[in-house]
Amino acid sequence: MKKILTFLAIFLFGTAAVQAQEKKFNIHAIGFYNLENLFDTCHDAGKNDYEYLPDGRNRWTGLKYSHKLKNMSRVLAEMGSDIIPYGCVAIGVSEVENARCLTDLCNQEPLKKRNFKFCHIEGPDKRGVDCALLYNPSFFKVRNVKLVPYVYPDEKDKDRATRGFLTVSGTLDNEHVTIVVCHWPSRGATSYYREIAGRQVRAVKDSLLKDDPNVKVLVMGDMNDDPTNKSMTTELGCKAEIKDVGPKNMYNPWYNTLVKKGTGTLMYDGAWNLFDQIVMTPNLLHKEGANDYNTLKFRKHEIFRRDYLFQKDGKYKGNTKRTHAGGAWLDGYSDHLPTIVYLMKEAGGKK
Repeated sequence: MKKILTFLAIFLFGTAAVQAQEKKFNIHAIGFYNLENLFDTCHDAGKNDYEYLPDGRNRWTGLKYSHKLKNMSRVLAEMGSDIIPYGCVAIGVSEVENARCLTDLCNQEPLKKRNFKFCHIEGPDKRGVDCALLYNPSFFKVRNVKLVPYVYPDEKDKDRATRGFLTVSGTLDNEHVTIVVCHWPSRGATSYYREIAGRQVRAVKDSLLKDDPNVKVLVMGDMNDDPTNKSMTTELGCKAEIKDVGPKNMYNPWYNTLVKKGTGTLMYDGAWNLFDQIVMTPNLLHKEGANDYNTLKFRKHEIFRRDYLFQKDGKYKGNTKRTHAGGAWLDGYSDHLPTIVYLMKEAGGKK
């Protein structure tokens, strides 16, 4: 046990490990993962899901679906487990077809043994893909769930309904925490549409804080933009450095991961993008020199990597191992890598 505490102290505090061992801390991992087309094998009325049917382009059979569920549950269960044995307390996901898929996913053994539940509201996306929040009810207690629609400002776009912003309010470690799960318009659309998304999510965040100034808000998702893009920096108001984060801003730890470390969560033409981000309100930030871990504070972030998530050989060696590529079934995972943030709080801190 002493070795474990020492490891956690080094993980959390680096050179301050000795001092850290004098106190006990609760550590919570929260993640996001784009599951890349988790479809069942049945047609949903009104949805363009035909390529994921047994006679569709991808020949999506029960065997392939069962393998996809097994693969996804493995990743989701392992996220955060290097630090915390029970892994993440909550994970936002995107590209899930429906509640049936989520039920099947949570019934996979790695998640079932942790009693994972999910929050989901069917959205208007034409392909039928939605966002959801998986959570461990032993740690995260759900208060309220709503789907805030993405609203096109132009009448000409009214028939292009897309994914909204799943907003889940809950209690974590006796504190009010709200998680907003997003999947912004794809790169098939111009940046204008993702900038709209950033502006609208900022309004959601502001509304949450107006209702409860103490709520701690995490906005996560596949933004289809990098941390450097206008949708994140200007419209959502994210800052790359904690010292620059004002009361109306959010902190984006992934900016420097992409810009300074040159790595990301998906690869295109041999270069990394970092679309899968988790950003946060200022009340989650630790003030340098302050003893403020008596409430939940951000401590660390990481891109979750395992060898099995990558292509080992061939033309796409080093890329993420997808379910399909070039028309072939690879029995892989996703074109995206998961992301995780770690929050910590002194045991017995403020409620």
